[in-house]
Amino acid sequence: MDITLVEGDLTAERVDVVVNAANSSLLGGGGVDGAIHRRGGPAILEECRALRASRYGRGLPTGQAVATTAGDLPARWVVHTVGPVWSATEDRSALLRDCYANSLTVADGLGAATVAFPLISAGIYGWPVEDAVAQALSVLRAAAPLSVTEARLVLFGADTFATAERVYAGG
Repeated sequence: MDITLVEGDLTAERVDVVVNAANSSLLGGGGVDGAIHRRGGPAILEECRALRASRYGRGLPTGQAVATTAGDLPARWVVHTVGPVWSATEDRSALLRDCYANSLTVADGLGAATVAFPLISAGIYGWPVEDAVAQALSVLRAAAPLSVTEARLVLFGADTFATAERVYAGG
């Protein structure tokens, strides 16, 4: 699987799957989650509400992943995953890696060839960017999906992109 780093807007990526750094409610929020719901339109929220009414009444657990339509996004599906909040006193890195691994598994099950990821948990959830990139790359480099041939890590802002390039080159 090819791994590429892209600086830009995740909601503009033309891929089979866009991964949403969702909150557990699946009902939209700020950051990446809000942007995906705004640009993707009401069809995404409608499917998320159905998931809450059926399988995820208490919300999507941290580290798990589930797919919906992509609505008006230039993708076929959105895979929603809930990243962990950063903690200086508790190692939650396995949960962060689960976000990437479980999202890839769901995308692979859909038959997706291309997947665009945000830098999960590195926004409002406070995960240090350098470590967030390292955690993402550790999963993406080790993955052996059947159908996914390209994973893009879409980074918001020049500083985040530069940090990701440095981590990518060093690992």
